[in-house]
Amino acid sequence: MAILLMGHPNVGKSAVFNRLTGANITESNYPGTTVDFTEGYTYIDGKEYKVIDVPGTFSTDPKDEAEKVALDILAEHEDPIVLVVIDSTKIERGLYLAFEIMERGYKVMIALNMWDDAEKHDLSIDVDQLEEILGVPVVPTVAISGKGISTLVENVPTASRVDIERLREKITSL
Repeated sequence: MAILLMGHPNVGKSAVFNRLTGANITESNYPGTTVDFTEGYTYIDGKEYKVIDVPGTFSTDPKDEAEKVALDILAEHEDPIVLVVIDSTKIERGLYLAFEIMERGYKVMIALNMWDDAEKHDLSIDVDQLEEILGVPVVPTVAISGKGISTLVENVPTASRVDIERLREKITSL
């Protein structure tokens, strides 16, 4: 089983990757490109997961080579868990990508990374309500310090597909 770390560039995907894998990594170029991705392994509840730090992307409509590679990696993995890493200070931007991935039917969970920065800026995010609305695990993290990573790991088995119609109804009723 694979866990794909997806999100915008510079949201801390690599820091989350290092925490999940203990930095036991292999860096590779995607075939036919100069775009790098990083691959490693972790064990959760005795089960081995391949973890891939996917190149940063802003949407599922690729605008450059790195974004195309990100979508190719997503398409190549059968039934992966997509861990969408979002900068907590720019949550609305990150949720757009998460929604696009959910629409494609993947199992999703969300790491609200850089949680300490959101707190410094007095941003209030109701994680429980967001999790209820989205229907997927949402975990605040500070990957560089390791805060929230154990909770993230505990929630990997609960990553889920989203009923998009139900989600749209919930959002429009807010």
